[in-house]
Amino acid sequence: MAETFTSATNGPDDDAPFRTRLSFDLDVDICVVGAGVAGLTVALEAARLGASVAVLEGRHVGWNASGNQLGTVMPGYSLPIGELIERVGLEDARELWSLSKQGADYVRAIATEEAMPGIALTEGALEVSNVDAGETLISRLQTLGEDFETEVEGWQVDRVRDQLKTGRYFHGIYFPKAFQIDGRKYVHGLAALAKQAGARIFEDTPVVSIDSSGIRKRIVTPLARLRASHIVLAGNIHLGAPLRRLSETLLPVWRYAAVTEPLGARLADALTFPGSVTDSDGIDHFRIVDGDRLMWASPETTWDARPRRFGPAIQRRISTIFPKLGKVAISDVFGGAVGLTVHGMPQIGQLR
Repeated sequence: MAETFTSATNGPDDDAPFRTRLSFDLDVDICVVGAGVAGLTVALEAARLGASVAVLEGRHVGWNASGNQLGTVMPGYSLPIGELIERVGLEDARELWSLSKQGADYVRAIATEEAMPGIALTEGALEVSNVDAGETLISRLQTLGEDFETEVEGWQVDRVRDQLKTGRYFHGIYFPKAFQIDGRKYVHGLAALAKQAGARIFEDTPVVSIDSSGIRKRIVTPLARLRASHIVLAGNIHLGAPLRRLSETLLPVWRYAAVTEPLGARLADALTFPGSVTDSDGIDHFRIVDGDRLMWASPETTWDARPRRFGPAIQRRISTIFPKLGKVAISDVFGGAVGLTVHGMPQIGQLR
């Protein structure tokens, strides 16, 4: 599954019922380190299969939810599809792509069939080119549609500009099966489902050390010790000192996003596309939220800063792309960090 997050801030949700710190020794079948979307999905499915599960989160549920995808869920990876084929070959690339499609289907099923409140699902994603590159568009359409069995549509320049009223974009690839959700609601919905299935979630419980030798692994936290038959590490770059061997293989990058104040009727003068939009260079990523607001992500950076510092830059970028909007007011800025691997793919495997 491609990364999916988020419309959340990095602050705790006052309504989240997970305010428990591990303060007593505990034995479980599976210990999950990290209460983000990956860790909570593992916890939910393992608990539903009957395993005893404990989730240890150093801060709070969904704390480092990234601003990277603005809640967009669709097949794919950080690595462009052409580079994926070059790296592993066509057949393996098709299998990996199929897994990402299953991941997107899983998120949709959980969000809708479990009737998560406030999930605010919207449909469709559009990737637009910054240059007039029709031949490249045709090649990608053929690869996605024929080799990877993904439903896509090619949009000519006039159709793109009919929905995005700017001269900055040219051709587009439309993914009708992609969708967007409120990432904050989704991650807290996952936590609620995991608790309902029997998983125990402990916040403010950083892992101090891990001893993975032997049948029963040992985890030390500031106030207690935990033993488990299996440990699942789902903390990305924030695994830190206990798993430096893993966290040091990742390059931390930050992305910040902003939500505008309500724009009212003038928003329709700039764009009417209801899904998410990303450009081919990975600079712009935005979508409409709450009917008449824009949520807009900045480019990736290796600089960890206070999110508010990026508000003016995002504000200027919106005005550059959609000058009809004029200067927009920003109501919230948020962000998070993810770790990039050398090969551009998720690291999923067994350490020992």
